Amino acid sequence: MLENIRIVLINTFHPGNIGAAARAMKNMGLKQLWLVNPQEFPSPEADARAAGGIDLLENAVVVNTLEEAIADCQLVLGTSARTQRSFDLPLVDARTAATQMVSEAGQGQIALVFGRETMGLHNNELQQCNLHVYIPANPEYPVLNVAQAIQLLCYELWIAAQAPVSQPAQETYPRQREMALFYEHLEKVLRLTQFIIPQHEGKVLDKLRRYFNRSRPEKTELNMLRGILASVEETVERLKSPAEQNKDKQP
Repeated sequence: MLENIRIVLINTFHPGNIGAAARAMKNMGLKQLWLVNPQEFPSPEADARAAGGIDLLENAVVVNTLEEAIADCQLVLGTSARTQRSFDLPLVDARTAATQMVSEAGQGQIALVFGRETMGLHNNELQQCNLHVYIPANPEYPVLNVAQAIQLLCYELWIAAQAPVSQPAQETYPRQREMALFYEHLEKVLRLTQFIIPQHEGKVLDKLRRYFNRSRPEKTELNMLRGILASVEETVERLKSPAEQNKDKQP
């Protein structure tokens, strides 16, 4: 189960934290390390801090964006010490999150995302996640450094993986790249039907993305939604006047 769970670090500026992450993962049986635009990698300091986890650094996948790092994942969890944000993602503690990750890992890839050392994940990055994970700690000072947070969450994953999964997840969820295509299709139809007006767009798309990330439609449900959008497109095109149709065809 743990082989399908990846640790994703975003824009890490201290290479020692990358090495510490590799060591923590090695301790707890995780193998996939993904790095989004690290400021310094490879690095001798990362190698030194990795100790026995040097093989994870050698096999680390380096990408430019979070979208690339999670494209083939069916479940994405973003970590943050700040539990009060301006949008409503389901909030789970580390132990609950680990249990869910292990239960779904047999169905596909899972990503656990960590942000920058100084400011964590940006809001737009958390909006790409399905769940918001926090580590319960002293409320007067709940902030852990990123290496500590990775070690604790990897430990919870290891413990969860040792327990028999009595009822493994049966649902088949779409990957993030499929959700991205759905959001593009949804935006296209909302503009076509003038539900979204360019001069007054507001935050409709952000709110809808948040809703679908939170509700997590299954693959069959997503296919139904795509079918509904396609039907709306066809109906709008059929109802257009000849003049409007000719206008659309003009370069």
